[in-house]
Amino acid sequence: MKRLVHILVLLTAVLFVYSQDGRTKAGAESIDEYLPMLKNKNVAIMSNHTGMINDRHLVDILVEKDIKAVAIFSPEHGFRGNADAGEHVPGSVDGKTGIPIKSLYDGKDRKPGKGSMDLFDILVIDIQDVGLRFYTYYITMAKLMDACAEYGKKVIVLDRPNPNGHYVDGPILDMKHKSGVGWLPIPVVHGMTLGELAMMINGERWLPDNRTCDLTIIKCKNYTHKTMYQLPITPSPNLPNMKSIYLYPSTCLFEGTVASLGRGTAFPFQVYGHPDMKGCTFDFTPESIAGAKNPPLLNRLCHGVDLREIPDEEIFRRGFDLSYIIDAYNNLNMGDGFFTPFFEKLAGVDYIRKMIRDGKSATEIKEMWKSDVEKFKQQRKPYLLYAE
Repeated sequence: MKRLVHILVLLTAVLFVYSQDGRTKAGAESIDEYLPMLKNKNVAIMSNHTGMINDRHLVDILVEKDIKAVAIFSPEHGFRGNADAGEHVPGSVDGKTGIPIKSLYDGKDRKPGKGSMDLFDILVIDIQDVGLRFYTYYITMAKLMDACAEYGKKVIVLDRPNPNGHYVDGPILDMKHKSGVGWLPIPVVHGMTLGELAMMINGERWLPDNRTCDLTIIKCKNYTHKTMYQLPITPSPNLPNMKSIYLYPSTCLFEGTVASLGRGTAFPFQVYGHPDMKGCTFDFTPESIAGAKNPPLLNRLCHGVDLREIPDEEIFRRGFDLSYIIDAYNNLNMGDGFFTPFFEKLAGVDYIRKMIRDGKSATEIKEMWKSDVEKFKQQRKPYLLYAE
């Protein structure tokens, strides 16, 4: 009996180790790979609330291991991840560690100056991205890479899986529309991790004046681009669940229209509507809530469409899908008044608005970027760290 119990204990231990080894792990978890590079250095960290290693934040672990963390750079939504989209976030001090927090989303250029750059030797980047051209964390990373290239600082990216990393879709940004929601000539859904994208930024010389930075990537473990990674922490206030993250590529375009995509509700990016939409059976009213203090159509009853019951597989099949925008455009019958100037910054090209006005279908418009997507897939191949 004792022998049987002993065998069962061993078998349980083996199965536990196997399951642990098979689990997808973020780069931050491989502490032994990057800790030696940080010893006896002044270290800055770009991160936010997603920079967790199990149940502890990267910053706390580095401090515990006697790494001299001298500054925290925070992106849009702030270090704690609770500020509104686009809200100016002032600098502060981390209450737990006393480390200065330098906001890169305070209404200025978002690229740190000499005073900040002189503080550190190495920059560590650890943040959860969702793989879209208009999700701003990669832009903050690129601007920090540029500053590090300019001032001769090393960059270490602790890579994290991309929950939208299993496909590539959407038009490539026409650089005349370069903005704070589109900074690189990449598709709407680029299908890369931040580590891969950082390598591509260097390799394609996308930084100003063709600069490159000293870059090291700490890879994810047990991850491929087919891995359907479930985020353990919401990456920003208005992406509360995986459905919102999967719908985000398509519904984000409503930010450039008069319609609401559900900011100010419990289901942002999962619905769309407007007070004047007709023939709808679903209603919602945007309210002032944490993460959406002043949402579009505040306190106005909107009639629209609830997308929450669409199966994930259907969302993946349709990819970057313009059918929701086209539906709202046709329903409201406002012509060009449906769009705002922000639409092109999100879409990244001029032709989408024009083709919608001309009555083209989502399928017809999708054909416009099909060849660009295939070219981009070839262009990015040398920079991929994980199997497709």
